[in-house]
Amino acid sequence: MISITRLLCGRAGPSDAMRYPPNADATTGGRESADGKIAPAVVVWNCTSACNLRCAHCYSESGAAPARDELTGNEARALIDDLADLGVRVLLFSGGEPLMREDIVELGAYAASCGLRPVLSTNGTLLSPRTAERIREAGFAYAGVSLDGLEKSNDEFRGVPGAFRKALGGIRNCIDAGVRVGVRFTLSRRTVGDLDNVFDLVRDNGIPRLCVYHLVYSGRAMAGDDLPHDEMRRAVETIFRRTEDLAAHNPETEVLTVDNPADGVYLYLQQRDADPVRAAETLRLLRANGGNASGERIGCVGCTGDVFPDQFWRTHVLGNVRERRFSEIWNDPDNSLLAELRRRKEHIKGRCATCRFFDACRGGMRARAEAVSGDIWAEEPACYLTDEEIR
Repeated sequence: MISITRLLCGRAGPSDAMRYPPNADATTGGRESADGKIAPAVVVWNCTSACNLRCAHCYSESGAAPARDELTGNEARALIDDLADLGVRVLLFSGGEPLMREDIVELGAYAASCGLRPVLSTNGTLLSPRTAERIREAGFAYAGVSLDGLEKSNDEFRGVPGAFRKALGGIRNCIDAGVRVGVRFTLSRRTVGDLDNVFDLVRDNGIPRLCVYHLVYSGRAMAGDDLPHDEMRRAVETIFRRTEDLAAHNPETEVLTVDNPADGVYLYLQQRDADPVRAAETLRLLRANGGNASGERIGCVGCTGDVFPDQFWRTHVLGNVRERRFSEIWNDPDNSLLAELRRRKEHIKGRCATCRFFDACRGGMRARAEAVSGDIWAEEPACYLTDEEIR
């Protein structure tokens, strides 16, 4: 996650202390607890595979019904206890649609009582005024609502008529209830035409956060759905331009991009000649952030307990929390994939291996590399920087 607002405008956001951690280990990118264990800053829990929409790019391939053997409430509380003991800071409740799980509010409240920061990733259609009040009362610190364009394109993309209006209503209900809320927009061939429109929507509705996600080729999202590199560059330039506009008119709104660390490097390269002082600060923050953190600062638990290096990368199961605690799986010295991810400079190939910005990116999304080439250490296929720029 890259705060374009911070890098471009110099304004810190609510989560910047975690995004640019001064105490992150330079080798692993993780945090060490008092007993020497590595704790991811964020764990995504796909708490159910049930969803009331049919999104074209769903990485978890969720459907109308929950999985047959999803974690029970007691198993979820045991997971939360373990994450809290390990030192995890944020538990992101995702899905499917997490609000289709009946005990989601109670589990969020339990996570908050254990010292975790519960946040919600939702399609927003079930965020009634009462539900918004309940998640605020439970202690949810943030709700990210997915919108992939305005009404026509969003509803086509999500497969259900009326989804846009319900989601926008859910956002407004969160604002009225005092829940910090933001829009999550995924760039793809089908959605890029609405990028400016989504910025307008965020500006005109006083929404305090916009996260623009790059497509990860997982589940129903395929590499052919992604933007060509030249179009991706133009889209990112639009994000930079519109972020400056938002900073002038909606100074409290934060813009971030997610799942392509090249965005931060591209911004640095644009700043380098025009504002060398700002550019130097941008590069410092990018290196502090460390780029991709799969298997290090972020982890994922699936709805039936499987543990993954991140929420998109589901071809590699690290273990299951029904058999071993997450903390044991995450710190297993015999897990070769985790060991390699925490020493990825030794394994990365192609352009990524010689890139002078590796310490600000760390090779991007390994899920994309594997999806395209079959090799988890191949170069990042979504990197749109030129050979001259990274040499």
